[in-house]
Amino acid sequence: MPFAVQAQQAAQPEVQIAGLPDAPQPSPPAPELILDDSLSASSSSLIQQPPTQTPPGAPSLGDLGLTPADTEGSAQQQALFDRRTHMLKVHQRLGLITVIPVAAACISSIGAPPEHGQYGNTTSRDIHVALGGTAVAMYALTASYAIRAPKVSNEPARGGVKWHKYLIYIHAPGMVLTPILGAMAFNEINSGQKVHGIASAHGAVATATAISYGAAIVAVSWPIHLKF
Repeated sequence: MPFAVQAQQAAQPEVQIAGLPDAPQPSPPAPELILDDSLSASSSSLIQQPPTQTPPGAPSLGDLGLTPADTEGSAQQQALFDRRTHMLKVHQRLGLITVIPVAAACISSIGAPPEHGQYGNTTSRDIHVALGGTAVAMYALTASYAIRAPKVSNEPARGGVKWHKYLIYIHAPGMVLTPILGAMAFNEINSGQKVHGIASAHGAVATATAISYGAAIVAVSWPIHLKF
């Protein structure tokens, strides 16, 4: 009998009392902002990571003897660098151009010596003298840019630049002696004499000068990349 009573109570419909408001419906939960794992991890690391500090015991710039003035560039120092760079670039270009009259003077020297018994002026000798004078003038102009370039460091030269400077002690005196010996040989020829004495070393000095000058160019240009 109790089971029947429970079944009858379960079957009876619920009676709603009129006039009472309905119970408020639960509002939906507020949307949660879901961050990507990588983004949340990076953001949390940025928030929690302390600012980078110098490791304890590491030397500072002051310990190394550097002042803020040493580590910060100045307009005057930059202008000095720019001037030196410009003058050395002009020196390089003029040096390459000077190769032309130097090589031409060496080639024209083949016809410069007079034939036996003919010691007068000849066209081939005049051309050789003109080319030699042009080579010496171009060499002096090229060297002037390197000499007048401002010095910005006391560090010794290394590598090809070191060899480039060493070879100056060969081709610089050679550029001075070659025209002097050539003029001496020229005067001996014009006076009807055979070239003799120190003037006869004109060709050997000129050859050594041309070779050392070419080696100085290769020393700072190797490997050479030709562009057409």
